[in-house]
Amino acid sequence: MASEAARAIEAILMVAQEPVDPHLLAQLLEVPPARVSELCDDLQASYTAEDRGFVLVKVAGGYRFQSHGDLAPYVERFVLEGQHARLSAAALETLAIVAYKQPISRAQVAAIRGVNVDGVMRTLQQRGYIDEVGRDPGPGQATMFGTTREFLERMGLDSLSDLPPIAALLPSADVLEALERGLRADPDPGVGQPPTGQPPTGQPPADQPVSHQPATAPSEPVTHSADHPDHEVTGESGQAALSHTDLSSSSPNEPELPAWFTEADAAGPASDHGDAQASDSAPDPGTPDQQPPLGS
Repeated sequence: MASEAARAIEAILMVAQEPVDPHLLAQLLEVPPARVSELCDDLQASYTAEDRGFVLVKVAGGYRFQSHGDLAPYVERFVLEGQHARLSAAALETLAIVAYKQPISRAQVAAIRGVNVDGVMRTLQQRGYIDEVGRDPGPGQATMFGTTREFLERMGLDSLSDLPPIAALLPSADVLEALERGLRADPDPGVGQPPTGQPPTGQPPADQPVSHQPATAPSEPVTHSADHPDHEVTGESGQAALSHTDLSSSSPNEPELPAWFTEADAAGPASDHGDAQASDSAPDPGTPDQQPPLGS
């Protein structure tokens, strides 16, 4: 038969809305806190042995009754009937970040998630899962957030040390390295490379001797114009090597020469000495052979 102190603990926990601290139970029962812990352990063992639908657990630093985990589907059907107040995936992610990284500022949470978290943080604070726990001593003195007692109660945890180790939730180092390689913007080094054993394009094979002759421009055929044999056209650019006698025939792209220059050029080349002799021996057609003496 259970003692009066054990029955009193059951009665108090039955009407309590929050976990009851063992020191408060000790004050109410007028027994040492260690005795309260022993009584609660005995009650836990008896409930487990009798396979009851509820259990006595210690969460958030106090004791409370809660339904057995095996009966969760029936409890969920009863509690969630007609209700849709579940947390979204974004809210759960944000709550997990705060739980593992607290104290943490709103900007730090946003940097981890990569999105704006103002609305989600406000919702979690309104529901009592997180709250302001202080100020950042750095520039700006950002507000720091942490989880609350309500969070521990909802999660069924006695303290934050009961959170699952985060290392077990992260992928291994090999998986992280593979994910990082997949997210890089650099192209695959194997793409666009020649097969193994073949030299790159434009390079001779390894067994072929390399010639060190100086590079020369390829020879270009020289063509002669049918109208002007002295007009030689060379190269792909179409530029003409004009002789002195072809100055009169200008191409459409060249400026037109003055008439006096073309007439002088049509007469043919002459040396300076020949011009002097011709001017001395040739008589002037417009004057008589002999000039009258002056004064006659």
